Amino acid sequence: MRIGFHTDAFNSAYWSFEKCLQWASDNNVHFIECGLIDGVSWIHGLGYQPHVALYEDPALLRRKMDRYGVQFSQVDAAYPLSGEDGPMRGVPYVLKSIAWAAQAGSPCVDTTDGLHMPEGLTEAQSLSIMKRSYETIVEVAEAHQIIVNIEPHGHFTTKPEFMEQMLDFVASPWLRMNMDTGNTYIAGQDPVAFLKQFIGKVSHVHIKDVSASLAQAARGGQTGIAVSHCALGDGVNADNIKACLGLLHESGYAGVLSLECEGASGPMIEKSLAWIRSVCADLGIAAH
Repeated sequence: MRIGFHTDAFNSAYWSFEKCLQWASDNNVHFIECGLIDGVSWIHGLGYQPHVALYEDPALLRRKMDRYGVQFSQVDAAYPLSGEDGPMRGVPYVLKSIAWAAQAGSPCVDTTDGLHMPEGLTEAQSLSIMKRSYETIVEVAEAHQIIVNIEPHGHFTTKPEFMEQMLDFVASPWLRMNMDTGNTYIAGQDPVAFLKQFIGKVSHVHIKDVSASLAQAARGGQTGIAVSHCALGDGVNADNIKACLGLLHESGYAGVLSLECEGASGPMIEKSLAWIRSVCADLGIAAH
């Protein structure tokens, strides 16, 4: 397996993407995941956002990343596709992201649904909207040979019965799942059982722990965590993460474990990196 991180870790630090590349290089991490911005933002333009705009040339960016010894594991285009504006705003954004990812050397593009049930729609209507959207998205993904991942993060995707339907929207090897240990847990699911059900579809993994206080206040009432403020190994989800790593190892998973935790509040992400490396070593997982 390979270890990476999501640049969300440095949102609150107002880092630039290049500063994240430097952190990766300094900590011997060779895989990175970031959000994509479709348009111009002053905070990004001034270098205070650790994500990448689609107007940035992907080939030139790839060259810069090569100098740091870092490559993309995935780019995040997770605009919620479950609402009425999913086809109008989300689909064009994802389509642009797929073409950009192909040039930037990213094998995967991340997608998801909304945190809440869309107002004015039934579950069946929302699923129908998403099915049409993913049919369009996967057609383009196949042309570019980019994996489109569905991440458990919202009303539908954190429920196994709906995730199963969504992964069957299109019969294609290019439609797969991004497992998230923290989102499944905070949504009230058992991350180990969730992973076991879909392990054959997993192509990318988000690793995040959950603090005891957050679990007590929000478990079963939320469907996702923006960024975990708990170092890996310090929370109530640590044993689940270890079990998930064991399952991934048994299944022959050779993809990226992308760390998602706060990077600015002290050495939290460095502590998480050391923990994941230690656990992988204990489990006999070659992680680099």
